[in-house]
Amino acid sequence: MTFERANIRAMAGYTYGEQPDDPRVIKLNTNENPYPPSPRVGEAIAGFDYRTLRRYPPATADDFRRLAAERFHIDAEQVVVTNGGDEALRLALTTFVEPGGVFGMAEPSYSLYPVLANVHGARIERVDLDTSWRPTADFVGQLNAAATELTCIVNPHAPSGTLLDHQTIDELAAAHDGVLLVDEAYVDFVDPSLEHNLVPLIEKHDNLLLLRTMSKGYSLAGLRFGFLMGPAELIAPIVGKTRDSYNVDGISQRIASAAFADHPYAADTWARVRNERERLSKDLSALGLSSEPSQANFLLTKVGGRFPNGAKHVQDELRRRGILVRHFADARLDEYLRVTVGTPDENDRLLNALESIAG
Repeated sequence: MTFERANIRAMAGYTYGEQPDDPRVIKLNTNENPYPPSPRVGEAIAGFDYRTLRRYPPATADDFRRLAAERFHIDAEQVVVTNGGDEALRLALTTFVEPGGVFGMAEPSYSLYPVLANVHGARIERVDLDTSWRPTADFVGQLNAAATELTCIVNPHAPSGTLLDHQTIDELAAAHDGVLLVDEAYVDFVDPSLEHNLVPLIEKHDNLLLLRTMSKGYSLAGLRFGFLMGPAELIAPIVGKTRDSYNVDGISQRIASAAFADHPYAADTWARVRNERERLSKDLSALGLSSEPSQANFLLTKVGGRFPNGAKHVQDELRRRGILVRHFADARLDEYLRVTVGTPDENDRLLNALESIAG
């Protein structure tokens, strides 16, 4: 006899990226920022009065909401703070998808999306991306035909790093009958020369949400802090109804605010990652490993040529040498490895290891 709900019993859980205990392992498998967070984070932690923990934290994290609103030139009522970007996704599902309703996603995409949809009891409409990892001409048409109530798109795309520009997102939001959530987990690493900014679109479209996280750009993956931006009409029911009470603790609010306020420090790490991304892409290409054009902090690298045993074999050989990269058990991605951009030293060690494996 089981008390587990039928949909939970039938589903598969989320597969986490490998988390090593050995600090000597080079971790290029979970898209973390290779640089530490702002020194202001350390100051915020050191200055935190532990005695205040007897009280509940600010319920809606209004200090951070105001910081975000000022940065992006919107109202604080257009921001909701969440316990990591993953809670933001769960809240969007809870708020906008009826039980048994339809959740839409691009394929391939972030593998947590279908897990959350299955937990919610939603049906999933997967729409394949084209060979350039972009939406096809009938992408929204298929979503609308399936009556999707919420669709999530990662932009820059994971796992390819492909960026959809302002006009493309504008057209997708205009055509979509449901809510469109653009997951911008990696947007901080986009080349500034592109002047990429989707925030003005939330004033134009009443069905558009933008997800941001402090995990990647601000080096706070261990903190779990994210936020959604959108029209006040979409944000209000999340803040006032479906969000957990006191969903973000007081220490996290203090730390995230300190990191977010130190924009120059974070922007410097983004620039360093972009420089290494370009260098790593060229050096991988010299080894015969071509990478998709990426605006994220990772590269999707096709394995072949000097590596005839395939991507999974290369991943295993790298692991034996203390270097972790990501391989996906997916037919369309089987020939690829996703490699997080590390520090110059980490990237050099990866390239040397690949040369050894090829040799």
